[in-house]
Amino acid sequence: MKILVLDGFALNPGDLSWKGIKQLGTTVVYDRTEQARIVNRIGDAEVVLVNKCPISRETMDACPNLKLICVTATGYNTIDIEAAKEKGILVCNVPDYATDAVTQHVFAMLFAITNRVYEHAQSVREGDWQHAPDFSYRKTPLDEIAGQTMGIIGAGRIGMSVAKVAKAFGMQVLCHNGSRTHPEWEDDQLHFVSLDELLEKSDVISLHCPLTEETDNMICRESIAKMKKGVIIINTSRGKIINDTDLANALATGKVGYAAIDVLAEEPPVHGSPLIEQPNCIVTPHIAWAPLQARRRCMQIVEDNIRAFQQGKPQNVVNL
Repeated sequence: MKILVLDGFALNPGDLSWKGIKQLGTTVVYDRTEQARIVNRIGDAEVVLVNKCPISRETMDACPNLKLICVTATGYNTIDIEAAKEKGILVCNVPDYATDAVTQHVFAMLFAITNRVYEHAQSVREGDWQHAPDFSYRKTPLDEIAGQTMGIIGAGRIGMSVAKVAKAFGMQVLCHNGSRTHPEWEDDQLHFVSLDELLEKSDVISLHCPLTEETDNMICRESIAKMKKGVIIINTSRGKIINDTDLANALATGKVGYAAIDVLAEEPPVHGSPLIEQPNCIVTPHIAWAPLQARRRCMQIVEDNIRAFQQGKPQNVVNL
């Protein structure tokens, strides 16, 4: 079996090993692949590992040996799922490798906004505390999150993990998961509500939904208008869920107090983004998923996905 890795650097920049996957077949690994070279590189491979390289219907037409597409991530919006299903090509993802990592990043960004640890540590390094007239000084306001309301859009594994941590910090949690509710998960701190109610009542809104026709551009001028003045918006899901221009305008006017963004519509943002220059917006380069421990789990599950396919018992299939 020939296995082709199109863009392996994101998963393994050199601190992991492809050994386990190489034992499953003749394996060729490319760190990166430009779109124009995807078809030629896949060639007659039966298994393709891909993170962000798009696999279109035309690519599948040109690569008739292809039987399995392994996405080295949870999201699979770069794959033409319907075309793969029509052609009998299985698409597998890695559904639960970065839950803890992304949850950690959500709160790292939230605390960067509420506690401003870096700014104060840098201020001390520059000598400000040494010359202060008081034993304690604040360069910026500090906020406590206990008692505030966290709104979570998307109640999957990551969303509910974020909810669990928010509850531990004493926050009230409002969840919206489309038309699906889970009353059995509700308690005095967590409730499932409509999207409008979540937007109206939340002090912090964290996005954990996939990119679909319904969620594309979901956070825009109209939805932001329904939010509290000074709301904090956190996005670790997909960049296109937010209209960058509308959010930047809301940040500039103070309607949105702060934003913390780990994903953008264009990655890397070679054409820029109106969010990057906003002083009350933190932008990190799509790293919530990327701690070593999470990537190691991802590598192992990808290996397991290929092995399960070889044994005729495919797992984590998203297009059956």
